[in-house]
Amino acid sequence: MPIHEECGIFGIYDPQGNCARTVYYGLYALQHRGQESCGIAAINNRELSFHKDVGLVGEVFDPETLNRLNGTMAVGHVRYATTGGTQRENAQPLTLNYVKGTLAVAHNGNLVNTKQLRTTFEYRGAIFQTTTDSELIAYAIAQERLRCDSVEEAVCQAVKGLRGAYSLLVMSPQKLIAVRDPWGFRPLCMGRRGDAVIFASESCALNAVGAQFEREVEPGEIVVVEGGTVTSIRENCESATSHMCIFEYIYFARPDSVICGQSVHEARRRAGRLLAKAYPVEADVVIGVPDSGLDAAMGYAEEAGIPYGIGLIKNRYIGRTFITPGQQSREQAVRIKLGPLKSCVDGKRVIMIDDSIVRGTTSRQIVSLLREAGACEVHMRSSAPPFIAPCFFGTDIPDKENLIACRYSVEEIRELIGADSLGFLSLEDLHKIAPDATCGFCDGCFTGRYPISV
Repeated sequence: MPIHEECGIFGIYDPQGNCARTVYYGLYALQHRGQESCGIAAINNRELSFHKDVGLVGEVFDPETLNRLNGTMAVGHVRYATTGGTQRENAQPLTLNYVKGTLAVAHNGNLVNTKQLRTTFEYRGAIFQTTTDSELIAYAIAQERLRCDSVEEAVCQAVKGLRGAYSLLVMSPQKLIAVRDPWGFRPLCMGRRGDAVIFASESCALNAVGAQFEREVEPGEIVVVEGGTVTSIRENCESATSHMCIFEYIYFARPDSVICGQSVHEARRRAGRLLAKAYPVEADVVIGVPDSGLDAAMGYAEEAGIPYGIGLIKNRYIGRTFITPGQQSREQAVRIKLGPLKSCVDGKRVIMIDDSIVRGTTSRQIVSLLREAGACEVHMRSSAPPFIAPCFFGTDIPDKENLIACRYSVEEIRELIGADSLGFLSLEDLHKIAPDATCGFCDGCFTGRYPISV
């Protein structure tokens, strides 16, 4: 599926130092959330240093660079461009020098009042170096800092003017600050490793660096770490109702993450079981489209009593950045990225589970690959409802004219992708996949109804 993730952020305060290497490993664990660019900014003796570039984590950083970035605080970012282009200057963390010192900002999400903010700041004389809304956030904080006694007070004042999705890490020479928007659109959690305090987009990144999960950063909360002391500013926590993106459970997050108390793996398995109840069909094997379709396929197979098989092999050496625009390029990319396992599907009736269908071109290619490998029937199931609206909060869901469900009925989509049958997770079942979650959800891309005005 050609939907891209938004971004991943990771930050650490550790009096033992060597923070850049910890962030490096944390970003590796979050690489699935962004594969276009990455960066790390670090503080050592109140001095800010940074390195960022276009490319994967393992391509951008080497041991010499990480040694140069050593310090007692560091923040990192992996990016997929939802606003702004893929140029190097749009890579994060964003760093700036201003009259009060230095700041580094890493941002996951999208603002919906970007145009208004940019116009306001430009009339105040601001000159922007990037095309991202993240730079607007950094500028807002820097402006407020001129009037406030502390950087955390400046952050608290700046976010009052922001509307939309923002999970933030803000680093000054002495403080590491984690911020989550009042709607809680994007996940952000906190963990500890000895005396170190760590923040990450997903708990899998805490596990990767040997940290213990402590809690979620609550919607609207600002957590301040200074010299190992952790304080919380909660005045914005009750200003909105929680609406985390439900697509985190369907596609974005790694299966070994726990978000808002809900295991991502179990949420996907439950989606598969619900699909099996809603769309049963006689078949010989159930397969999933790697990677986010695998867990749902397991759930479908368990509920239906049909064997689960590995029917598609993913080329692990190709990231999503490999996929280039244009239909011919996309179709060639599918063949290079996925290979059918003939021994699993040859002569069999196959149920194929994918996380969603966007334009339909990828689904058509995969169905064709399975038929070429000998599948006599291919029944497709989507563990997400049909997309009928774009996302404005940091997910690359295209405009309506590019969404297949906005132009065709389910039966017409089935014909277009060449499947023998097709079923989507219902909206009712969508909200059953995460019963252990401690948050509400945004499902705007499936309903056209958003928590805030866009």
